[in-house]
Amino acid sequence: MHLRHSDHDHGPPTVPVKYILEDPQGLTGTDKAEHEVLAAKGEHLLEVAIEHGINIEHACGGVCACSTCHVYVEQGMTSVCESTEAEDDRVEEAPGLRRDSRLSCQCVVTGDGPIVVRVPAWNRNAVKEVPH
Repeated sequence: MHLRHSDHDHGPPTVPVKYILEDPQGLTGTDKAEHEVLAAKGEHLLEVAIEHGINIEHACGGVCACSTCHVYVEQGMTSVCESTEAEDDRVEEAPGLRRDSRLSCQCVVTGDGPIVVRVPAWNRNAVKEVPH
């Protein structure tokens, strides 16, 4: 499934976002566990991650139809949009639910940050086909 890019106009990338990867090999193919990047206001956290080579699972293509892009926003919750009822319904299906749980495909950058996002090790589609 391909990522649905956000429909919002994006400003310049000025918002600091740190991604902490519990399984960096599975998400990037490297051992680098922390990635500090800049996001633009109006981008969703999944989009920012993919643009920087962090392959957060998104089985539905980022349309809030599953919970595979579940992440924890450990810092900067006031710099992202509030969750919608649809997101709340989907994120409840995710394993490891916490108070700071969000779907990265629905979490739009709105403030100046900084934002810290933890991507759990189990955030992978175990049945995803790998190209031969």
